[in-house]
Amino acid sequence: MLLLHEVHRVRGANEDDFEAAFRDRWLPELAAGDDARFLYFLHLAHGSGRAYTVVTVTGVRDGAAWERLARSVQDGPLRAWAHDVDQLRHGVQAKVLLPVPWSPPLAEDLDAVSTEPGDHPLTIFMEDTAWPHDGMLDDYLEKARSHYAPSLLESQAGGRAILDLLAVFQTALGAGRRSEVVLWQKVVDHDRLRRLLETEVPPEFRQPGSWMHDALEVRDDWESRLLRSARWSPLY
Repeated sequence: MLLLHEVHRVRGANEDDFEAAFRDRWLPELAAGDDARFLYFLHLAHGSGRAYTVVTVTGVRDGAAWERLARSVQDGPLRAWAHDVDQLRHGVQAKVLLPVPWSPPLAEDLDAVSTEPGDHPLTIFMEDTAWPHDGMLDDYLEKARSHYAPSLLESQAGGRAILDLLAVFQTALGAGRRSEVVLWQKVVDHDRLRRLLETEVPPEFRQPGSWMHDALEVRDDWESRLLRSARWSPLY
């Protein structure tokens, strides 16, 4: 599966209309075929970044399906939708992502993803985007597999987890910055997240052997976004 990941700068006065365009038009349009399914509609949590930022994630079955979807938006049935959405935003940045070989699947079965708007509790995700040092993409991915992912599992087993690592992606060839990795993580303990925001990282978490220390060998540049799913988002 390919993931179309888009970051939209929405016009503030059109925030509700923008959301409706994805819920009432994009979601059912994709559901009418087999090539793609809409997965996530997420707002950047208030107070954590640039205002009126929305992240959307669309799952596309394969490369051929992506081409059909792209041509539909360019000069086909979805062109009118794309035109209308452009009137509701200042701009959009997009990239195509592939799961790394050891990543759990974001959606086990694309056909099983809901094609109807839901009504569920809001969920917060921490999306970490990392840019490894030059020439060290593979080193970063291996360290994330052998160090970061197990450290989260250890925290879960000990009842002190903040995050659940759902999937790990990298940009597809020619579809964005090559040396870029996206960690898709669900926040499972809001109180621990709050304490993380309120306090300094304890010294023991910055010592050799810890992820915060050892990851500096392969990267020292990353960005975290706190994203809140819409109530109707198919995945949450």
